[in-house]
Amino acid sequence: MNYFAHGHRFLDDPYFVAGTALPDWLNIAARRVRVRSKHALPFTGDEDPRVAALARGIVQHHRDDAWFHETPAFVALSWELTVLLRDGLPPDEGFRPSFLGHILVELLLDWELIADEPARLERYYDALAELDPEVVQAGVNRMSPRPIERLAELIPLFTRERFLFDYGRDDRLWFRLNQVLRRVSLAPLPAEFCDLLPEARRRVAAARAGLLAPPAAHPAANHEDTHLPNGGRAR
Repeated sequence: MNYFAHGHRFLDDPYFVAGTALPDWLNIAARRVRVRSKHALPFTGDEDPRVAALARGIVQHHRDDAWFHETPAFVALSWELTVLLRDGLPPDEGFRPSFLGHILVELLLDWELIADEPARLERYYDALAELDPEVVQAGVNRMSPRPIERLAELIPLFTRERFLFDYGRDDRLWFRLNQVLRRVSLAPLPAEFCDLLPEARRRVAAARAGLLAPPAAHPAANHEDTHLPNGGRAR
């Protein structure tokens, strides 16, 4: 899942939304640092409600990803898009097509959800604008096995950049994906990548219901969200 799919259900709680974004923010601000559920769980009942909400959001993110990546729809579609990109672009002997096949499902699913009600994306950014970035960084540093220094700088930049709006335009999505590829030291995409996006969008739209349905065998299929008052856990 990507930012909006993780956070759009929790827009009444900015620090919870921040928690759902936090693992992805760390990929930008501190790529060697991982704050996992085991690090966040002891803080879900913290006396500071902002830290507790942040911790519950982190747990929610990891729980969402655990079932999402197991759905038959995600497994099948990420492979389909890998093949679409491999066959439609100049030869690439690296792992760029498989990397893109994975993240393109997530980004285009975000846009599917945003397009349902674009005003919710405004609310998403409004929620993040309410954060105190220093509180978020301090809370994460209480959970993290390694110190993080640049997170407080990243949060207002993320909020101002508003790049989730770009997912709806093929040319802007191409630009944003090339930013990601530079960050992970992969070759940039040529402009003809945009010619493949309408078909990729069609396939993600067709698979949407399956992408959003937890596998029956996964615990998330039978439990409520961790977004509970007072830091409690779903029964």
